[in-house]
Amino acid sequence: MSSLVDLVRRHGEAHADEHGIAPTAIPGLSTVRATAPSGLVHDISRPLACLVVQGGKHVAMGVREFAFGAGDLLLITADVPTISQITQASAEKPYLSLVVELDPGMIAELCLEMGEAGAAAGGEAVRVEPTEAEVTGAATRLMQLLGRPAALPVLQASLLRELHYWLLAGRHGAAIRRLGWPEGHVQRISRAVAVLRARFTEPLPVESLAAVAGMSLSSFHQHFRGVTSLSPLQFQKQLRLIEARRLMMGEGRSASGAAFAVGYESVSQFTREYGRMFGSPPARDAGMARRAADMPA
Repeated sequence: MSSLVDLVRRHGEAHADEHGIAPTAIPGLSTVRATAPSGLVHDISRPLACLVVQGGKHVAMGVREFAFGAGDLLLITADVPTISQITQASAEKPYLSLVVELDPGMIAELCLEMGEAGAAAGGEAVRVEPTEAEVTGAATRLMQLLGRPAALPVLQASLLRELHYWLLAGRHGAAIRRLGWPEGHVQRISRAVAVLRARFTEPLPVESLAAVAGMSLSSFHQHFRGVTSLSPLQFQKQLRLIEARRLMMGEGRSASGAAFAVGYESVSQFTREYGRMFGSPPARDAGMARRAADMPA
């Protein structure tokens, strides 16, 4: 029987894009592969579980930092800003991981069946623990299913459900359960976050976001920062800056073009905020991207 390392390696080698990410035919399941250490990557992560099967990585959220490697599981249970870096990877021994997006609906159903819907939810939004054998087993069966396309529509839902069950039943359970409370403050904030993600280029009054969450303005501010570690304005700003960097580095946009595309009205303000977040002016990054694109293959 193929090990999880072999399954993730083969899928990544066959399907990874230029960033090393390889989606699978199972919604919410993907692999990551890197053959060299990476630079710093800024992102606002969605709730997910990342099983590292080879290599090492470093993730920071605010003042908290995590270094982890093969056999560890990174759990993110809220939309939070992270800075990550692959630290151990080579052509001979690539960094490999399996990422599964957590499904709040599935978590809610499982909590009810497990008699834990009313249990106290807790745990940090980002945490690292050793991967439990049951989780590894369920993940291996999911990856093996990719080689049986006729069985995918029949079995993928049950295997995803099994993986979520073992995550809930294990040491990560308390942190994951809060995702399954439809009217809990994490899920209410998630509704506002979904609006911010979809419309981050637009001016969005905080009052309208609080209404989406079904909260008073003061309660919304308190819970939004408690879940994401940012204010709504800071969250929107980071979404804009991350997308602007992608437009420059991935699509060759100019700094001013990227600024206007993500909703900035002032290029000077964009330049200041970009430099504070990424440590270099946007024009420099845009120029580096253009020079790299002009180099002969």
